[in-house]
Amino acid sequence: MNSFLLPPPTRVWSAIAELWSNGELAHHIAASASRVGVGYGLAVFIAILLAILFSVSGAIRAVTEPLLEFIRQVPPLALMPLLMLWLGIGEAQKVGIIILACFFPVFLGMRGGIAQVDRKLIEVGKVCGLGRKQVIARIILPSALPALVIGLRISLGYSWRALVGAELIASSVGLGYMITDAQDLARTDIVLAGILVIGIIGLVTDLVLKRLCAWLSPWLVTDLEMARA
Repeated sequence: MNSFLLPPPTRVWSAIAELWSNGELAHHIAASASRVGVGYGLAVFIAILLAILFSVSGAIRAVTEPLLEFIRQVPPLALMPLLMLWLGIGEAQKVGIIILACFFPVFLGMRGGIAQVDRKLIEVGKVCGLGRKQVIARIILPSALPALVIGLRISLGYSWRALVGAELIASSVGLGYMITDAQDLARTDIVLAGILVIGIIGLVTDLVLKRLCAWLSPWLVTDLEMARA
């Protein structure tokens, strides 16, 4: 294999070491992680809130669902020109792309989890005197949590996938920018280094999310182990 097209691991490692030693890699990682963190957090908040509203209000669902289904079929990068016009070419546009990529896995996971809640539990809660907010907090949300966790993990992966597209336009920092800039300079080793770093960060963040979910809801781990057995 031509080493220009596929550099050996030693060259890729040397590129990573060089970028890390001069502080450039840390600078790109910090910028990308900040964008992913803000976009992912906003997407999760909006998706969970809207899924709950859909479950308690038929009017909101009837008005909003057709529009959301339309947007779900459109790739986030296809909306980039509109986002540039509406949000400019700064951080808001990049965060907007990540939000669009992350929103629907969480939203659909939450809606699916709510739809699978045992209605008998809700009736028992009402009989016991629980109000609507208490039913949502103590019955619906815990019951929907397994499906939500799956949506959260898928969405987190999508956030890093959307990162490169979000940093394609008018960006001077970030892992996506580093990769595209290396492409223009024919530095295949840096391109592979950027891909490797994104993959490693994605694995680490997914592991952190799984551990966080296991810590906040340890009963989910028990249920999954029983299902596998």
